[in-house]
Amino acid sequence: MPRQARLDAPGTLHHVIVRGLERGAIARDDTDRAAFVTRLGELAQATGTRVYAWALLPNHAHLLLRSGPAGLSRFMRRLLTGYAITFNLRHKRVGHLFQNRYKSIVCEEDAYFRELVRYIHLNPLRAGLVTALRELDRFPWCGHTTIVGRTPRPWQDRRTVLAWFGPTEARAVRAYGEYMKEGIPLGRRPELVGGGLVRSAGGWAEVRAMRQRRDRMAADPRILGSAEFVEEELQEARPRLSTETRRRRHAREAAAALHAACEREGCTPEELRAGSRRWHISLLRAKLARHLVTNLGLSLAETARHLGVSTSAISRIVRKSERR
Repeated sequence: MPRQARLDAPGTLHHVIVRGLERGAIARDDTDRAAFVTRLGELAQATGTRVYAWALLPNHAHLLLRSGPAGLSRFMRRLLTGYAITFNLRHKRVGHLFQNRYKSIVCEEDAYFRELVRYIHLNPLRAGLVTALRELDRFPWCGHTTIVGRTPRPWQDRRTVLAWFGPTEARAVRAYGEYMKEGIPLGRRPELVGGGLVRSAGGWAEVRAMRQRRDRMAADPRILGSAEFVEEELQEARPRLSTETRRRRHAREAAAALHAACEREGCTPEELRAGSRRWHISLLRAKLARHLVTNLGLSLAETARHLGVSTSAISRIVRKSERR
């Protein structure tokens, strides 16, 4: 079954889960952990991404964040790729460090913000990295220490989190601590780790009752929230998703056309993209440029990337074709 496109509008609240490849470690020691957290903080400030809660565990990490103007995908790509390069160089290894596709869940803020902050910050306790809440207060690889005021982190949005718990800092910190304590007996909370019909309906009992009535309800595995929230998110996302789907399809068609043309002409895609001025290569490049722009509907910039030339060069080719 094909993967669904991400819901990636700037300003969206996401719960992101990153896992090591084949459940392997993503941080082996405190040097690795410090490198991950430093990169997370620097990128959050550079991209306008607001981080509310986070926890770094041996083989996975949780983040609760609001994406910046560039969206979530670019932020996560810079975070994971940059850290993986550093990790591999330090440990003299090669290959992937993370699972190819991190999990991102769009979250309904009013219903789930406090729950997700608590769920994420209790991860080290559930994993046995600490044994009590007082130890979690000093655990350096979790955003909880910032919320309770022990570890200042200018890139973590402590103020917004505390505003959910009280009108003053002192009262909010106390209320947050009580709320964390109340969450310990709740365990792993699988209903918070994904979206879908069970979450939208409010539990399996409601799902069963709904099926007996033959009612229909909006649900989506990429979204954690009520049916109404799911409908709203999907309604807003449809234009973006259709654009992204078209872009991916065009990219596949362009790559297929390029390889087929190179095979017919007895050259390689690498030669074509290398900017060779040999007559038959230049002629082939011009034919492909016209095909990609006119028939497949690619933009000049997209066509230029496929053919390894400048946008202005593609523009000249298209203008010549139109004059003819």
